[in-house]
Amino acid sequence: MATLTLTRKLAILADAAKYDASCASSGSEKRDSAGSAGIGSTEGHGICHSYAPDGRCISLLKLLLTNFCIYDCAYCINRSSSNVQRARFSVEEVVRLTLDFYARNYIEGLFLSSGIIRSPDYTMEQMVRVARSLREEHLFAGYIHLKIIPNAAPELLIEAGRWADRLSTNIELPTDNALEKLAPEKRPSEIRTAMARLRGRLEAAAPDKGARARPEKFAPAGQSTQMIIGADGANDAAILTRAAGLYSGYQLRRVYYSAFSPIPDASSRLPLRPPPLLREHRLYQADWLIRFYGFEVPEIVAGGEGGDLDLGIDPKLAWALKHRHAFPVDINRAEREMLLRVPGLGINAVNRLLAARRHHRLRLEDVARLTASIAKVRPFIAAADWSPGGLIDQARLRQKLAPPPEQLALF
Repeated sequence: MATLTLTRKLAILADAAKYDASCASSGSEKRDSAGSAGIGSTEGHGICHSYAPDGRCISLLKLLLTNFCIYDCAYCINRSSSNVQRARFSVEEVVRLTLDFYARNYIEGLFLSSGIIRSPDYTMEQMVRVARSLREEHLFAGYIHLKIIPNAAPELLIEAGRWADRLSTNIELPTDNALEKLAPEKRPSEIRTAMARLRGRLEAAAPDKGARARPEKFAPAGQSTQMIIGADGANDAAILTRAAGLYSGYQLRRVYYSAFSPIPDASSRLPLRPPPLLREHRLYQADWLIRFYGFEVPEIVAGGEGGDLDLGIDPKLAWALKHRHAFPVDINRAEREMLLRVPGLGINAVNRLLAARRHHRLRLEDVARLTASIAKVRPFIAAADWSPGGLIDQARLRQKLAPPPEQLALF
């Protein structure tokens, strides 16, 4: 077997890492290495490649340590039975690439995952070595995101959190039954145990205002996970219910949704076609409503086709159209919780409305200045000088507000 150049390894292992969507740097903190600011600070910079939940554009070198794997997960292009070209970085090669890419101003940090080689402990130890070398030997103060191997030794998970800004443990599929069928070597209970261990360490590392000593830092950007969408038969209701349980049970920063991509020589248990990317987009929108807008999963998927979200319109508009009796909302009197349910009003717009109405009664033109889409908001609100009058029926209003087909086709 010919020896691969570093450039060829990079091509193989960067491409192999593209299937992992759980890649963002929100919540990171600037690190000091040995009393120095070090190199690679993520503060105030942004190039491309990945978007944090707060809207910052960030760039990460996203790699697999190796695409060799002892597991044979049916949905994975790097499964042990897959006929793909294999490659493996050494710890020193990943460190060197990260520092070289940063020096050229290409990246702000590193996202590192891996196939399982030899054993979970060995694989996790190799990834920890990369992070430790960057921090201790090279004073790297940039962002590091490490993928957790669920059944690796607890002490390795703890050390990973010492060096990394974020850790992620992929839940893989929306249901335990699907995971057991498509990834028989993986145990749902082991994944949950790893996530619970991380949650416990994150809680212990949380600042306590009354304590004199500051706890040791542990993954300050928290933990995240990923679910593959469309590889099994789970509907959107099942996916969002699992996500809501993960948020409440493990205090996750993000659940990422990754549309299944058909792979060569795939098992007959897998679908031949990927789900529409628009489904992934709608799940992210629904996830946002659950986390920040006070919606419950049954509200969002109620009335959907077979428990799935409506692909034609966003889930907030879909809810409003099904609850026309709750509108129009008086923007001068309504509670914040109801204002957040008005289509077209985001959190920032609602906060600005609440602040402005303390000083004077709001007119329609005031709302237009505070929101990006007054056309979407207008049918659902009443202002000092505005009322939508007779209710437009649901079908006509949907037709008026739904994105044009060519815009949907972009997804």
